[in-house]
Amino acid sequence: MEEKSPANPKTALQALAAAFILAIVHQYLFFGHKPGVSYPIFVALFYGFMLYYAKERLRPPTWFSYVWLGVIFLLSMTFVLFSNWFFIALNLLVLPALILLHMTYMLSYRQPSWSRFSLIGAAREHFFAQSLRHWPTVFAVIKQSSGRSIQGERKQVVIKVLIGLAFSFPLLLVVVSLLSSADGVFHQVLNQFPDLLERISFDEGFARTLWSVLLGMGLFGYLWGFVAPRLNKAGLQLKEGKAEGEGNVEPVSFTLDPVIITTVLTMINIVYVLFVTVQFSYLFGAWDGILPQDSTYADYARSGFFELMLVTAINFAILLLSLLALGKAKARLQTFIRMLLYIMVLCSIVMLYSAYSRLALYEEAYGYTQIRFLVHAFMIFLGLLLVLASVRISRAQFPLMKCYIVLGLFAYVIMNYIGMDRIIAGQNIARYETSGKLDTHYLMELSWEAVPKLIAFSKQENGLLDQSLREKRSEPSLDAQEWPSFNISTYRGQHALKRYLGAQQTP
Repeated sequence: MEEKSPANPKTALQALAAAFILAIVHQYLFFGHKPGVSYPIFVALFYGFMLYYAKERLRPPTWFSYVWLGVIFLLSMTFVLFSNWFFIALNLLVLPALILLHMTYMLSYRQPSWSRFSLIGAAREHFFAQSLRHWPTVFAVIKQSSGRSIQGERKQVVIKVLIGLAFSFPLLLVVVSLLSSADGVFHQVLNQFPDLLERISFDEGFARTLWSVLLGMGLFGYLWGFVAPRLNKAGLQLKEGKAEGEGNVEPVSFTLDPVIITTVLTMINIVYVLFVTVQFSYLFGAWDGILPQDSTYADYARSGFFELMLVTAINFAILLLSLLALGKAKARLQTFIRMLLYIMVLCSIVMLYSAYSRLALYEEAYGYTQIRFLVHAFMIFLGLLLVLASVRISRAQFPLMKCYIVLGLFAYVIMNYIGMDRIIAGQNIARYETSGKLDTHYLMELSWEAVPKLIAFSKQENGLLDQSLREKRSEPSLDAQEWPSFNISTYRGQHALKRYLGAQQTP
């Protein structure tokens, strides 16, 4: 059994035309261009396209939906504001996933459930199954719009002309490209037209056409999967929740015996309390030069860092699993388990601080890098997760999963906007001022965000980095790129470097 599309061919045809227009805009913005200002522009157009034609399916927005939308907007703007390659590459994966999940959260026929992570399954269904099921709808819409009654003959002619133009435009691009390549005189005639026709080659024209057609069909299929979801029998049964043979089946659940988890927590906490006691004997003194016996400065900075991080991660997993046992335990045992969990949280925070201090010492000795910066940030994030979990220990109704999602989104946005490369450059400069050590090669590998700070440092140190800055200037200039790739961070860095090196050459 399937749900049929709404009997409104006019709306379907408009949506199909808008999908192909959006696909053409997409290939114009991204074909052969690095993502820049083009990214937030397309995200805005995509949201307008989806929400306008699927507005009947839109759920009443919640504060969480608005927060989610704000996160997507802020992350899309990072392609304009920053030039850090790590976050650019990561956002190319994270942002589409967030957008697909957000669309599913707002428009899906399936009510999302946070406890069972059904939102991910619903998003996967809409992106693959529902979209592909509606690809034939594209041809059905075109056929239906061209088969109207005689009463709308004039409209039929207009629609057919528009459809003909839509299909002839990409075909003309290919044909003109072939004729231009085959005949030099014809190519000279084309030179009198705008440069756009001159630059089009057969390979590029074919790629752009294929890009636009496939993406247009994909966008329409994705939209119509929300507007008119098509369900097979299994899908309909899942929606109704009354599949045959499931009436007496209990849902699968995972719980832990309270006595077992109490025993495990007790044994683990004995070891952790002993470890924390030993840590306090020299943890804070290491900053003043008091190191463990037979341990050098570098050895102490390196030793045990990954082990402490791994143990903290294990503790976090144990903590989440132990929360499952609280509901089944009796009152006195619940109190004892909560006490054990609080002890484990405190020990984990001490371990995190120990690992954090070791990494800070290591950075003082060997310099600051992106990986070490990200590890610092992850440790802080893990500490916040532990704090939220500790709130859940005493408050059973605390929405831990939703808080984790919100915290994760905010933390990721902050990491994108904090200016990691600029901070790393500043920390390495401060280290140079105290130790005289500077990894010039690594500093030049940082993104353009760090260049203004490096220029200021080079001025202060009588041109210490001038030669390296001249080499960095040889990188492709933003002036040679087209406007869809415009990036504010790259623009500021390149123009600051151009002014600085140009002033040196001025007599």
